[in-house]
Amino acid sequence: MVVGVTVSFVFAAERRQLILEMVRANGAVSLRELARVVQTSEVTVRRDVRALEAEGLLDRRHGGAVLPGGFTRESGFPQKSHLATAEKTAIADVAAGLVEEGEAVVVGAGTTTQELARRLARVPGLTVVTNSLLVAQALAHANRVEVVMTGGTLRGSNYALVGSGAEQSLQGLRVSRAFLSGSGLTAERGLSTSNMLSASVDRALVQAAAEVVVLADHTKLGTDTMFQTVPTDVITRLVTDEPPAHDDRAGTELQALADQGVQITVAGGASASGGGEGMAGRRPRRESPLPVQRRGGPTAQLRSAGAPLHEQQAGERARVADMRRR
Repeated sequence: MVVGVTVSFVFAAERRQLILEMVRANGAVSLRELARVVQTSEVTVRRDVRALEAEGLLDRRHGGAVLPGGFTRESGFPQKSHLATAEKTAIADVAAGLVEEGEAVVVGAGTTTQELARRLARVPGLTVVTNSLLVAQALAHANRVEVVMTGGTLRGSNYALVGSGAEQSLQGLRVSRAFLSGSGLTAERGLSTSNMLSASVDRALVQAAAEVVVLADHTKLGTDTMFQTVPTDVITRLVTDEPPAHDDRAGTELQALADQGVQITVAGGASASGGGEGMAGRRPRRESPLPVQRRGGPTAQLRSAGAPLHEQQAGERARVADMRRR
């Protein structure tokens, strides 16, 4: 009996040490990713994270763990590129379906927007304005896509151009949509990031767009960082992945965003919306999307990301045409 307890304790100690090392290296790690690396269940990882939080070694966040201290620090590109990769791919697939031939869009810096850019390379007649070297690289060999880069100073941690040069190059620009990511997203403050220069350029990108689409996986929901980039009332649409069933707080955050008029598309087939039964503590129903009242506008229907992309595009075009008639 004693031997069994001792072995179990050693295994738990080893797991927790590895979890702590991952969080220290990356700044923020999802429970799903932690469970994959330590080769155990998310239930066990959640118990380990609680124990480490009780010791003051890390803080729990919705669906993950971060360094202690309230506001998360920004991870570098090498760390971010290995976090929530499947979720980012699904989000990028859905976001690409919102873009039509011949459009002009802006795409901000980030690993999720980089995934989006790889898919936009197949959209003919597209013009993409970006401050991200990674986005530009993903589109460099696209025959019928024009890439316009901002000026600015290179920020090496995320391969993005920032500073007054980047912001000034965006003055007078007008495009249909801006696709942005960030470090955290809450209904109270909207999208935020940990770096002041990045936040300033993102705000300039937003000013150039008629609509703002935020790409954020579920680990960023409910996370707040230092510098606000996009207030909630400016966000047109959120494209995210489906939070785990046990992640009540992520579901609550999605509902709060929907209640404030943000259109929410969940990659993988689920749709979240406001104006109806609360979604906290449960998965959104796939088969019956609920209407949500847009700020100062008509009632919109949130579509399932599992529907064919051509159907989503047709519905989007019809919605835009209806709004123009009004």
